[in-house]
Amino acid sequence: MGDKSAMRKKDYLEELDRLTVELVKLQEWVKARKLKVVVLFEGRDAAGKGGVIKAITGGLNPRYARIAALAAPTERERNQWYFQRYAAQLPTGGEMVFFDRSWYNRAGVERVMGFCTEEEYREFARSVPEFERMLQRAGIILIKYWFSVSDEVQEARFRDRLEDPAKRWKLSPMDMDARSKWIEYSRAKDDMFGFSDLPDSPWYVVDADDKYCARLNTIVHFLGKIPYGDLTPEPIELPPRQEGGDYRRPPIEGLKWIPRVYPEPKGKGGKAAKGGKPPKPGKAEKADKKVKGGKKDKPGKAAKGAAKEDTGKSAKPDKDGGE
Repeated sequence: MGDKSAMRKKDYLEELDRLTVELVKLQEWVKARKLKVVVLFEGRDAAGKGGVIKAITGGLNPRYARIAALAAPTERERNQWYFQRYAAQLPTGGEMVFFDRSWYNRAGVERVMGFCTEEEYREFARSVPEFERMLQRAGIILIKYWFSVSDEVQEARFRDRLEDPAKRWKLSPMDMDARSKWIEYSRAKDDMFGFSDLPDSPWYVVDADDKYCARLNTIVHFLGKIPYGDLTPEPIELPPRQEGGDYRRPPIEGLKWIPRVYPEPKGKGGKAAKGGKPPKPGKAEKADKKVKGGKKDKPGKAAKGAAKEDTGKSAKPDKDGGE
C-alpha cells in the first residue's frame, strides 16, 4: 500500500476481519428493519476515501450495499435541479449507499475550479441544510465523513501513484491542477463546514494520514452510529448431493478450456520451467475422457489439479491547513 502505518499488516487484517463480521450483522439488521442509510465520503485527493469504502463494503452483500461514485455531469444533468442526480442514488428500505464524493462537489471542486457560478454556489449553501433535513425526515440515516490528510502525506501518495502503473489511473489532470490551489481548497472546505456542519447533520473528521488506522477507526465509528442486533442465521446442514444415476458426462475434448497458466509447469528439480508447455490434464480430466468409452463418472469425485488460489504510531492531526 505504500504508506507507513502504526499497525502491522497482519494485525490490521485480523482486526478488519473481526469488524467485517460486525458489518455483516449491521447489514442484516438494516435489511430486516428496512432502514435507509446514506454515508458520504469527502476529503482531499489521495485522502484514502476509496480504500475505506472498499474496506467497509468488501464483505457485504452488494445487492444491499451500493457504492455511488458519479462521473462528471452530462449536459442533461447540468440543466437539472442540482440535487436530482444524487437523489436518484438514494436507498430504498434495507439498503446502504456509500457516496464516493457527493453533492458537496459544488462546495469544493466546482467552486474552486470555476465549474459553477457564484450564485449557484450561494444557492447550494442555502439549500443543502434543508435538503439533508428533508432526507432525514424521510427516514434516511445520513452520516458524513471528511478525510483530512496532511500536505506531506498527500505528496507522498501522489508520487507513489505516479511510480506505480497499477495506481496511475487514480491521477487525473484535475488532480494536478488542484495542487496549485491547495489554499483555495482549504478555504472552500472551511466555508463548507460553516454552513453544513450542523448539530442535526454534522461532519465527522477522520485523521487519514495512516490508512490502516483511518479505515478501522471509520468502521468502528460507523458501527457505533446505528444501533443493531445480531441476526446471524442459524447454522444449516448441507444436504447430500444428487447421485449420478445413469447420467453420463459428455466428452470434454470439444470444450473450449482456457490455457492453464497457473500453477507454472515444473521443470527438473521442481523449479518452474520457463517457456514450458502447459501441464498435462489432471486425473479428473483423464477420467472424463473415459466417458467416451462408455464408463460412468464416479459421483462425489471432485476434479483435481485445479490451481490453488492464494487465498507507525498514529498519524498526528493535520497542521498548517492540511485537509
